[in-house]
Amino acid sequence: MDFQYTSFLLSVVVASTPLLLAAAGELVAERAGVLNLGVEGMMLVSAIIAFAVAVTTGSSTLGILAGVAAGVLTSLIFAVLTLSFLSNQVATGLALTIFGTGLSALIGKAYVGMVVKRLPQIHIPGLSDIPFFGPVFFGQDVLVYLSFALVCAIYWFLFKTHAGLVLRAVGDSHDAAHAIGFPVIKIRYLAVMFGGGMAGLAGAYMAIAYNTSWSEGMTAGRGWIALALVVFATWRPFWLVVGAYLFGSIMYLSLYIQGFGVHIPSQFISALPYASTVVVLVAISRDRKRIRLNAPASLGKTFHAAG
Repeated sequence: MDFQYTSFLLSVVVASTPLLLAAAGELVAERAGVLNLGVEGMMLVSAIIAFAVAVTTGSSTLGILAGVAAGVLTSLIFAVLTLSFLSNQVATGLALTIFGTGLSALIGKAYVGMVVKRLPQIHIPGLSDIPFFGPVFFGQDVLVYLSFALVCAIYWFLFKTHAGLVLRAVGDSHDAAHAIGFPVIKIRYLAVMFGGGMAGLAGAYMAIAYNTSWSEGMTAGRGWIALALVVFATWRPFWLVVGAYLFGSIMYLSLYIQGFGVHIPSQFISALPYASTVVVLVAISRDRKRIRLNAPASLGKTFHAAG
């Protein structure tokens, strides 16, 4: 029984990490007032680039770095269109997801059937061997620990530094920030690029740690769940951890219930994480006061410097 619980928790950690990484990057972008719905597309492009580089070079590290770079470059497409050419953020984000889905499928055709070496897990002598707790807390790969460190760093940056205060000011009122003299467009470019890099890290994790072979559309809607997580957390970093692990648990819970002899239709299992996302968002939307208190007031709004 302990083995089953340990196996379940390990699966939850693996499923939750890409959600947490992608959502943390999107939170920073949205705190700056930019709504990028292209997270799914950025993750897919980064996943195939990370996989291709890892297969070609045999290095997981190079694959991860290439995935992050791909995420940043893909996010720049969105940034140029929305921040420089003032296109609609929602429409551009959706177009980016469509573009990323098609591009990753095109590049991925050459890598179908190939296998990459899984990202190694860290073994801490003594601690990793502790029954039940050891493998869960002291036997994960480096990106799992990095995801927690990045959430802490994002919290510190947003709420404990002057630069974070400026970024939040841009998200709350870009006109007022511009009047004071803050470079609104530059700050938003950097925030979008950071969000792209985090989506790239999430995509690289999917390709090198979550799976070891390429499959078309491997993110399976996780980019959309990451977007929902930002709202679930009401734009607060530490609540992203709760949300990511909640949805990660839902993804695997139904599978483990089947293992105990409870028959659940496969269609219901596939739809459960996304149905749960809708239910949670509906429940959260009823607390309008909390959403208004934490949501960036300029989120999704186009900034006109002349104004």
